[in-house]
Amino acid sequence: MPLADRRLPQGGDWLSREQLASVTPNGLVNRTVALKPLLAANSREAERLRRPVDAVWEALRASGIFYHFVPKMYGGLEFGVDAFIDAMLPLAEGCSSTGWVAAFCVEHNWMLAHFSKELQDETFGAGFPYIIAPGVTFPPGIMTPVAGGYRVTGQWKWGTGVMHADWILAAAQLSDGPRPHLYFIAVPAEQAIVVDTWHMDGMIGTGSNDIVMRDVFVPAHRVIDMKEMQDGTAPGCKLHTNPVYRMPMLPFLAVAAAIPAVGTARQGVRLFRERLSRRVIVGTETTQGEKPAAQMRLAKAHVLATTAETMIRQAARENLALAERATPAKADQRIELRCRIAYAVKFAREAVQILSDAAGASAHSLDDPLQRALRDINTMSSHVVYDLDTALEQQGRAMVGLPPNTVLV
Repeated sequence: MPLADRRLPQGGDWLSREQLASVTPNGLVNRTVALKPLLAANSREAERLRRPVDAVWEALRASGIFYHFVPKMYGGLEFGVDAFIDAMLPLAEGCSSTGWVAAFCVEHNWMLAHFSKELQDETFGAGFPYIIAPGVTFPPGIMTPVAGGYRVTGQWKWGTGVMHADWILAAAQLSDGPRPHLYFIAVPAEQAIVVDTWHMDGMIGTGSNDIVMRDVFVPAHRVIDMKEMQDGTAPGCKLHTNPVYRMPMLPFLAVAAAIPAVGTARQGVRLFRERLSRRVIVGTETTQGEKPAAQMRLAKAHVLATTAETMIRQAARENLALAERATPAKADQRIELRCRIAYAVKFAREAVQILSDAAGASAHSLDDPLQRALRDINTMSSHVVYDLDTALEQQGRAMVGLPPNTVLV
C-alpha cells in the first residue's frame, strides 16, 4: 500500500504549551466523553474504510489525549495510569476499533519515553510533541550491525496505528545474536511500507496492516533492549523521575489493550439495557425488560464488566507500585499481573456474549452496534497478551519455581 494512501499527520495542529497547561486529568476525561457520540456515529464508516475515520482522528488529536504520557520536560501532560483508563474508556464505548488504536498510540508515547535522550530530543523536543506510532513485535525483524547503528529488514504483523503514523516502533533481533533476544527500534514512518493485509471479521476499523522495512538504516540511539523496557531499567527511566516511566512494560501493555475490551463490554450493557424497553418477544405482549431471565442476563453482564474494570485498575496500580520500589520487578510479579488482566478480558468478553445470546435475530443486522461489539471483543480477545493458556502456564511455572519459557513477561 503506497504511503500516499495513509493519512499522515499534518503537523501544525499541535496544541500550544498554553493550551496544554490548562488541561487537567478530569478535563481530558470530559473531552473524551464528549467525543463518544462522534466515534459511535462513525463506527460503521471506520469498518467500511478499514481504518479510523480521518475526521474522528483529527478530533482525537485536538482533544490532547496523545500528550498524556509525554514527559513534562518536553511539554507533555505526564498524567498517571488511572487518568489513562478514565480517558480511554469512553472512546472504546463509542467505537471499539478507534478506541483500541487511540489507547495503543497514547501508550506508545510512554514507550518512546524509555528510549535514549537523543531520540526523545529528536522527537518530543524537535517537531514531534508526540508521536503516532504502531508498536509491532512479531515476527521480529533482523538487525545487522553496521557503522553507527544497524541495518534492519522485516515484515511485522498487527500494525495498530500505522494508518495515521509518523513513526514506527518495531521489535528486532540481531542477525548473529542470541535468540530470542529482542530490541525495539524507532524508525520514521516514511521509511516503511504498509501492506494491505487487514481483512478481519472484527476490529475491522483499526487498520492494523502489516509493516515492511527493507535494509533500513537505524542509528544506534534509536535502538533499545526490550528487556530493559520489560524491567523498567531503560535509559529513559533514568531520565524521568516519575515512576510511571519505570513501570514494567508487559503488564502496562496488557492494561492498555484491556481498556477497549472493558469499554466494549460497558457499551454492550448499555445497548442491551436500551433494547429491553422496546423489544417485544414474539408471541407475547410484554417487553423483554419484564422477563426475569433478561433482567438476570443484564445484571450478570453488568457485574462482569464492572469486575473486569476493577481488575485492570487494580493491576495498573500494582504495576505502578512495582515501579516505585528501589529494585526492578521480578518476572513472577509481572507474570501474575498479566494473568489477572487476561482474566479481566475474559470477563468482558463473557459479558458481551451473554447479552448477544439474548438480543434476538435483529441484533445480527450489520447496522446494529451490538453485533459489532461481539465481533470486536472476540477479535481483540485473541491478542497474544490474553492467551489464557500461555498466561496460566507462565503463572504455574512461576509458582513452582520454574523460569518463564517466553520472552513475553
